[in-house]
Amino acid sequence: MTSTTEAPSQAAPKQFIEGIGPLAAVSLVVGTMIGSGIFIVSADIGRQVDAWGPGALMIVWIVTGLMTVTGALAYAELAAMIPKAGGQYIFLRDGLSPLIGFLFGWTLFAVIQTGTIAAVAVAFGKFLSVLIPGVTPDVFLSLGHVQMPGGPIEIGVSYQRLVALGVVLVLTVLNARGVTLGAQIQTVFAVAKVGALSVLILLGLTVLRRPEIAALNFSNFWGTGSWSLAVLPVLGAAMVGSLFSADAWNNVTFAAAEVQNPRRNLPLALGVGTATVSLLYVLANVAYLNLLPFHGDPNGVDTIARGIQHAAQDRVGVAAAEVMFGPIGAVLMAIAIMLSTFGCVNGLVLAGPRVYYAMAKDGLFFKGVAEVDPRFGTPARAIAVQAVLASILVALGTFNQVVAYLIFVTVLFVAVTVAALFVLRRRPAPEGAYLTTGYPVTPLIFLVLVAVLLFLLASNNPREAALGAGVVALGWPVYHWGFRRRGL
Repeated sequence: MTSTTEAPSQAAPKQFIEGIGPLAAVSLVVGTMIGSGIFIVSADIGRQVDAWGPGALMIVWIVTGLMTVTGALAYAELAAMIPKAGGQYIFLRDGLSPLIGFLFGWTLFAVIQTGTIAAVAVAFGKFLSVLIPGVTPDVFLSLGHVQMPGGPIEIGVSYQRLVALGVVLVLTVLNARGVTLGAQIQTVFAVAKVGALSVLILLGLTVLRRPEIAALNFSNFWGTGSWSLAVLPVLGAAMVGSLFSADAWNNVTFAAAEVQNPRRNLPLALGVGTATVSLLYVLANVAYLNLLPFHGDPNGVDTIARGIQHAAQDRVGVAAAEVMFGPIGAVLMAIAIMLSTFGCVNGLVLAGPRVYYAMAKDGLFFKGVAEVDPRFGTPARAIAVQAVLASILVALGTFNQVVAYLIFVTVLFVAVTVAALFVLRRRPAPEGAYLTTGYPVTPLIFLVLVAVLLFLLASNNPREAALGAGVVALGWPVYHWGFRRRGL
């Protein structure tokens, strides 16, 4: 009897499959941007800008959105110009130098992509604990401690980390079995998380808003702090959380070789995706201000008393849902955030390995990674290598600290990539290719804003900036004495 399910042909060509349509491309941008950050980081931002009130909170999110969209417009031209696997790595390699391209790929693999996968996967476990209290962060099998700049970290196994490992493993296997499957998963979860966030915003701004709380927040919108140049360092430091919440939009460029009609769909995905998420983030914070007091008491007896600044475990989204729906709100929001984090991890697992594949093709990563699985058309070995390192970071429990030190270099690499646009613009543009709106003014404004932000980040957090730069610097000897000379 012949099976009705055909196995993938073993004779299939070893090349990528264009399995990412326009909706899936937009979903990849949206899905990797929206994780757990928008539901959490407003509490920490609120504490940092305390004296400047809700106005400063909104400025942080608005400026983050403007920078994200402006940067994405420049990336859109680069992606349409060079729609190859590896995306940003290729832009830096061709526009500046192979070394700079490698340093980006090295940092992406060593910390940015793998660390973010680990952190978001554990966030999934944290919100699962709302439904299943036994999924705790307590380490029940300790393997010792490691001293990190932020304090000692216990290495070992907890139920939350086991859940995170399960999420990473499942999504690794699914994405290794075909980009079309991975893209379908991404689309489903992106639609779900946008829907959940939209419901929170719509209800929080209309029928379930708290007029008395909104009046309290907006009557003292600009706080009591002095709005002078002295506020810039405060706003710059506060943007760390919002920038991480809006990060990863560039991941769609990593999978450019698998996007259908990339010269059209990549700019579409970057523009529509970043603009949509940025607008949702701003509106979500307006909704928070209509539901919860900006200022709060860390020892408050209930959700209202704790406010945005001191929401329990910084879970502002959960606090807002509790105000709207009562105790069941916490459960509903936990489910929504689990959908969000699962979809975010899927997008990161899908996109990152395309960079390692491109590096390996150039002889700048392990040779075995420079292969496409002939059955499924995916860089399966690159996906597996990424999963191994992400799983190690989960077990070590150091991912949150590691990722926190990389915001400086993450922003730096975005700026360097936008700068590469001015070099690559010397090439003849493909017919009908997207050109950056407002060029050269738009990317120049972006670079000025980023330069100011980098200065503020380095001034406010010199240790974090130095550690991030140190991770990048470690890539130099690896490049010269590892891959480049030995041809690994």
